[in-house]
Amino acid sequence: MNQKVLIDAMNKAGIIPVFNHKDVEATIKVMKVCHQAGLNVFEFTNRGDHSLSVFKELKKASAHWEDFYLGIGTIFFKEQAADFIEAGADFLVSPVWDLELAEYAKSQKITWIPGIGTVSEAFQAFKFGIPLIKVFPANVLGPEFVASVKSVIPDLLVMPTGGVHPEEGNLKTWFDAGVHCVGMGSQLFSKVLIQEKQFEKLGDNINQASGILNRFRNSSVK
Repeated sequence: MNQKVLIDAMNKAGIIPVFNHKDVEATIKVMKVCHQAGLNVFEFTNRGDHSLSVFKELKKASAHWEDFYLGIGTIFFKEQAADFIEAGADFLVSPVWDLELAEYAKSQKITWIPGIGTVSEAFQAFKFGIPLIKVFPANVLGPEFVASVKSVIPDLLVMPTGGVHPEEGNLKTWFDAGVHCVGMGSQLFSKVLIQEKQFEKLGDNINQASGILNRFRNSSVK
């Protein structure tokens, strides 16, 4: 996959859904409503023994979707990465910086987005040639950390994940700090709506969040 195409798609979407569930049918429906809302980059997470089998079903369900990218998060070891690369992952995401993973992803020619918690780690990623980092946990580090990283490494793209909210004030604060996109999990997906199979309502909420982001991004361009 062309890395630039993926990175550009993440910026265009603005919000990267981060999700995990044991129920294949429910997960496919969640992925579909995200796709319908224009969020064409989806991160499923490797949390539990079910993750690989569910991921394979997601890959099948989205195989015919044009310009849609399905990645896997919560990757710590290259053995995990290998399993999901074989299953068709378009990109890898980790909550940590790890040189072995960085080298493995490079050898496999797959985009790896490492989790970063310090400026030193951000610089290590930049020096390695990684274009996009995940600031995690974002609710602890905050937009000020992103702005500080961007002030000294302006060419490094940033995606905060953890504690990002789908409200205009919160989203605007992050984008004003210079983020490329944001990862959003539990704040985007209502457990109650998923349990009650209210996927249309879930889609409305996702559309609303995407609309909020697009409105203030478009107004800032003007």
